[in-house]
Amino acid sequence: MSSQITPAPESPPCGRLLLVDDERVALRNLEHVLKKAGHEVTATTSGANALGLLEKQRFDVVLTDLKMDKIDGMQVLRRSRELAPDTEVIMITGYATLDSAVEAMKDGAFHYVAKPYRLDEVREVVGEALEKVRLKRENLALREQLDGFQGRVKIITQDSQMLKLLEMARQVAPTGCNVMITGESGTGKELFARYLHEHCDRAEGPFVAVNCGAFNEELLANELFGNEKGAFTGAIGKSGLIETANGGTLFLDEVTEMSTAMQVKLLRVIQERELMRLGGTEAVKIDVRVCSATNRDVPDMVRNGRFRQDLYFRLNVVNLHIPPLSERREDIPLLAYHFLNKCSGLMRKDVREIDPQVLELLKIYDFPGNVRELENIIERAVALSSGRTIDPGHLPDDLRELSLRTFRKKEGRMPTLDEQERDYIQWVLKETNSNQTLAAQILGIDRVSLWRKLKRYELEKD
Repeated sequence: MSSQITPAPESPPCGRLLLVDDERVALRNLEHVLKKAGHEVTATTSGANALGLLEKQRFDVVLTDLKMDKIDGMQVLRRSRELAPDTEVIMITGYATLDSAVEAMKDGAFHYVAKPYRLDEVREVVGEALEKVRLKRENLALREQLDGFQGRVKIITQDSQMLKLLEMARQVAPTGCNVMITGESGTGKELFARYLHEHCDRAEGPFVAVNCGAFNEELLANELFGNEKGAFTGAIGKSGLIETANGGTLFLDEVTEMSTAMQVKLLRVIQERELMRLGGTEAVKIDVRVCSATNRDVPDMVRNGRFRQDLYFRLNVVNLHIPPLSERREDIPLLAYHFLNKCSGLMRKDVREIDPQVLELLKIYDFPGNVRELENIIERAVALSSGRTIDPGHLPDDLRELSLRTFRKKEGRMPTLDEQERDYIQWVLKETNSNQTLAAQILGIDRVSLWRKLKRYELEKD
């Protein structure tokens, strides 16, 4: 697992920029530099003109001076946020005070740059802002992509391994053969079983699921096979789950938790296609497809005598092995938005966005609980959110602090204190969008001390 959030690409994307500054010389210089970098630039010396341009055109990034006559930079910022929330705004001003920086950041500014600035610094900040815009629009595309998934059972994926599994499932579904689904807990094994059921000619029949690990041997036998009246004290006579699934699909979750005696009984049912109720004397004909699931290593259990080989062969006609979520990370944003829509609807909340930083944290997390854990994380975040967006503050502590976990070996050795400090300073700078004034305040040191550390650790850009 990586210890830091994935950095912005070295070659920033080009975009449509709006420059607003009543100092003509500064505006012309900045326009020249950014056009040379490949950006499409519109420049104006008037805040009022800027508002008119924002109403007519769509920009990726706005760079605006703070202090201007009549319409100032804060008004440009606020109007931009109203008209195009996905546009990022960078404030540029010679009036560098912490109060104005905090006010601008609270109102949604991406960054705060004090004059005199270095042109390289502005180019870098523009690149980072464009990367954030790209991520926002990518998230919107993910939400739109989710609308394209059809069917009652939705398996949300764009991973090549999973797509191959779904294709295999569609191929074997009409055959009616038994399928064993393997994989870690929380990967969605029951969902795959339901997917198989939906795509076979038994789809109109019942789908009956039973957790074999939830009952002792006696209770499981009663649940699966049913009983005749008077078969035991209190028995009133009932059909078992196997009979209930007749004409449909029986899903045996945690099938490897069955006792050896139960395995023998199940084997006979599969082989003979009939069962005997507890206390009964006449066999009941059944026609069911059996889908089973386990997170165990079944071949190893067979070798050690803990699972019958003949039953394994009967159940495992086709095997579908679902990879853990950590092996299909490109599915994480899609699944996150799927659960966001689901949980927002259930809780009757208007939470519709996921902060790009949250998605980056999710993509580097290992998810020991797999898809089930991701759903739990999003459900918790929606419950805690009071606005329209899930941000890092809504994540569990262990996930929110993931990017600070630098206490790990580097190339087989323990990192030095200097390396730890360097990594932490680098992380704080990233979180503050390279605003050194705010970074120094967070670190608890003055600006000069931070500058010295940046020089020492070669973090200061030329």
